[in-house]
Amino acid sequence: MSRLNSTREQSQAPQAILACGALAKEINLLRAERGWPVDLYALPAILHNTPAKIVTAVAERLGKLCQRYQQVIIGYGDCGTGGALDRLLESHPRARRIPGPHCYEIFSGQRFWQQMEREPGTYFLTDYLAHNFQKLVVAGNGLDRDPAMRDFLFANYQRLVWIAQSDAPEIAQQAAAAAKTLQLPLTIWHTGLDELTRRIEVLLSFPVKANNISIGSSHVKV
Repeated sequence: MSRLNSTREQSQAPQAILACGALAKEINLLRAERGWPVDLYALPAILHNTPAKIVTAVAERLGKLCQRYQQVIIGYGDCGTGGALDRLLESHPRARRIPGPHCYEIFSGQRFWQQMEREPGTYFLTDYLAHNFQKLVVAGNGLDRDPAMRDFLFANYQRLVWIAQSDAPEIAQQAAAAAKTLQLPLTIWHTGLDELTRRIEVLLSFPVKANNISIGSSHVKV
């Protein structure tokens, strides 16, 4: 677990975010822009390849974080854990997860469900996945060693949607290259970070009681 340090040697932040590495960059940007009084810790994004390891990794770190902070926000969706992550959090009343099944929905909200109802054979990319497509998808699924795996794994997809958190030309090129690799038409949604911001700020404003002191974002000096 890596900590994205605040500007202070000894942080006085009352809250922390324990996030997936695939969300850490965006959360760190929002933390700086919006002045959130939180410390940010990141877990490796590669854990998504084996969702059970997400629960194990969060469990290993959550106890100590809950001892140190009044609230710990878990920067994950369910992420394929089948509810196991939420069951873990039931025993940690200071911990709350960002609502949503996965980062695609966390970034795009209702638009994700509308797309799945209209065209269920949609493959989604975030900025992180577009940037790491060759490593996580091509090499991770053996497409570089056996191109026939593309037809086996992606035959039922009809479209690739890039859920764009930024308009960086490099990411746009990588998303286009991913669509070409999968031989799928590319659609771009410029969602930005609004939905992610809204969900985190709801959690940050939720009052947490610790040691008989009510802590919420309105009570914290930044």
